[in-house]
Amino acid sequence: MKTSKRFDKAISKLYTAFNSNKLIPDCYKHCAVGSILDNTDSWKHLSDHHGSLKLNYVGNVHQRIGRNFNGYSPIELLKIEATFLEACGYQLPLHYKNEKPKNPTDKNVLFKGLSDVIKLLCEMDCISNVMDYTKLFQLKNDKPTYEIM
Repeated sequence: MKTSKRFDKAISKLYTAFNSNKLIPDCYKHCAVGSILDNTDSWKHLSDHHGSLKLNYVGNVHQRIGRNFNGYSPIELLKIEATFLEACGYQLPLHYKNEKPKNPTDKNVLFKGLSDVIKLLCEMDCISNVMDYTKLFQLKNDKPTYEIM
């Protein structure tokens, strides 16, 4: 399967963050988008609230001039982060009064968030979901339809 450069880099960074225990959902530098953007938090100025899908003035300016951050537009970054946070169990946007998971850095919580983000990244690049394992269990005439290499 052919994937884009931005997709490959994003997956690599998310994989590294997850496996090095540096993926922290409610931290701008170590959340999904923070990880994709090399652990920087400058992207937080694109919106007024962490987890919001609404671009603020700065975000709209960057969106309108076609600015990309590691290959992703401002609105794509907000979608990625909102997908991650919501899948991790956060009520959006992040606010101390809103619901959040009891243990946000639990590997199962983070894996659910990453799975949904990877699905979204695949949709953004018009490729099949690389996390979809259902083809491995498809049968034709009682034999696997697809072979594992």
